[in-house]
Amino acid sequence: MAVYTEVTDDALAGFLEAYDIGRVVAFRGIAEGVENSNYSLRTTAGDFILTLYEKRVDPAELPWFLGLMEHLAAKSLPCPLPVRARDGRNLNPLAGRIAAITTFLPGIWPRRPTAAHCAPLGAALARLHVAGADYQAERVNALGPAGWRPLLERCGDSADRVEPGLGDALAASLDGILDQWPQSLPRGQIHADLFPDNVFFLDGAISGLIDFYFAATDFFAYDIAVCLNAWCFEADLSFNITKSHALLRGYQSVRPLGAKEGAALPVLSAGAAMRFLLTRLYDWINTPDGALVTRKDPMPYYRRLRFHTQTTSATDYGL
Repeated sequence: MAVYTEVTDDALAGFLEAYDIGRVVAFRGIAEGVENSNYSLRTTAGDFILTLYEKRVDPAELPWFLGLMEHLAAKSLPCPLPVRARDGRNLNPLAGRIAAITTFLPGIWPRRPTAAHCAPLGAALARLHVAGADYQAERVNALGPAGWRPLLERCGDSADRVEPGLGDALAASLDGILDQWPQSLPRGQIHADLFPDNVFFLDGAISGLIDFYFAATDFFAYDIAVCLNAWCFEADLSFNITKSHALLRGYQSVRPLGAKEGAALPVLSAGAAMRFLLTRLYDWINTPDGALVTRKDPMPYYRRLRFHTQTTSATDYGL
């Protein structure tokens, strides 16, 4: 369930009076996503997505996210374009929340990613990095390395209720990751959450990159590491080097990786696994039964983490 805030017909009609996108034809909640309330909106002018930003999103950061989306769309990247009201604003109040309308992107996301998906995914990620190079505003990655130890500490002894000894094992792994974390790599605007459900395909080509609300300014190669974790492990959690090779080949067809970036892939991939493990672990521990948010099991990311800590070079990823 991804609709946490209900929007009445009257509230929607009043909200849309500020926009030049015609009259409502159809309106329904979208059941995917976990952070915000999303609705499919069809008007006499076309199809759109209406997003109401929930409490986990800092309203002060929304102009950065929407500005990045506008910037990337202007560079022909297939990402949602925020729709501005007649007064020029792209954020307006609705049902007690801040809301935005964005353009609708056609396509479906791959439920079972293959190497044929991974090659264009890598190329699209590189195009995102290149297109964002002249977006001057920066946003600190709140879920980057500086945030991992505090997040683990907030999980406390409860981590061992998920798996005996998990807390100590994660603390030891985190020490190793942070000790090896690179200090200087090419950086810029990254998506930071480009999972399969955030990538649409149409007729074999990528038709949409969505959900930029974890985007930040960080190492480009870290963004690749997030994708390696999200796209290149099978259902049994074995690593598929064919997918990884395709992803990296696609990326380098647009933006070649430097030697330092390639060498850092093992620790960056371990760090990306740690990031998603910790956020899922925290939610697993702290989300009450019956909550609207669907908890995600953190343990598959522990398996990924263990794989990455055993790799020795970029060749283990098909580079």
